[in-house]
Amino acid sequence: MSHDLPPLNALRAFEATARLNSVSQAAEQLHVTHGAVSRQLKVLEEHLGVSLFVKDGRGLKLTDAGIRLRDASGEAFDRLRSVCADLTQSTADAPFVLGCSGSLLARWFIPRLGRLNADLPDLRLHLSAGEGDLDPRRPGLDALLLFAEPPWPADMQVYELASERIGPVMSPLFSGYQRLQSAPPIALLNEPLLHTTSRPQAWPSWAQQSGLDAKALKLGQGFEHLYYLLEAAVAGLGVAIAPEPLVTEDLKAGRLVAPWDFSETPAQLALWLPKRAADGRARQLAQWLRNELRQADHSPRLNSR
Repeated sequence: MSHDLPPLNALRAFEATARLNSVSQAAEQLHVTHGAVSRQLKVLEEHLGVSLFVKDGRGLKLTDAGIRLRDASGEAFDRLRSVCADLTQSTADAPFVLGCSGSLLARWFIPRLGRLNADLPDLRLHLSAGEGDLDPRRPGLDALLLFAEPPWPADMQVYELASERIGPVMSPLFSGYQRLQSAPPIALLNEPLLHTTSRPQAWPSWAQQSGLDAKALKLGQGFEHLYYLLEAAVAGLGVAIAPEPLVTEDLKAGRLVAPWDFSETPAQLALWLPKRAADGRARQLAQWLRNELRQADHSPRLNSR
């Protein structure tokens, strides 16, 4: 006799029949035909080499072997149903963990978090900050929000949200503010520009799009992360380069100005998640993010010529 477990469909048919004491009711519950359940019962008896039912008038009666299997299978399936229900509930109750850079989190997401919670009250969002070390393929992270250029990884579901726009910004506290606020972009070639090692191509890309010689740029104080770069700009330490969404609140408050406006890059702000982990919450979040970015794009641009 085989020591392998019988086919699962046969055990399911038996468990339902034994519990309901009816082949017809078991077939109805399992959404199959009466004949399909009968065939599965026969498969199970042949696999085990014992009779599980005997005729009892127009119905069936469990044999001693059938009673033993009914008790064991009933307990096992009850346990499986309970665990599956718990897993389903825990998945529904689990927070949606979104990774993004610290600068994006602090300067764009947090100012809008109250509005997101009000608009999507059922989305239990947990934010995880990192700089280049976040990967939605790893356990503990459901999705990633970042600026990146296509093509996209084949194993990722990517929701494109908005084209990236970057531009130079400075504070009214900057010593060169009065001199530069009405100057053409070429004036920046004489400035020691604030920059970040996390986006070394930001200034050259902007210069090229502005018709300037990128090789003529003079880089001044450097910072490891974009967040620190923008804090330095707000403090009046010089002219920095930044994605438009990350300085929106500073522009509104007058902490920064963007005299040379913003230029579109090949990059996209996008929401990434593994295709194997498709999640309806990601689609919901992506739509909210698109709407939020669209509203910002349609608002009047401040402090730019």
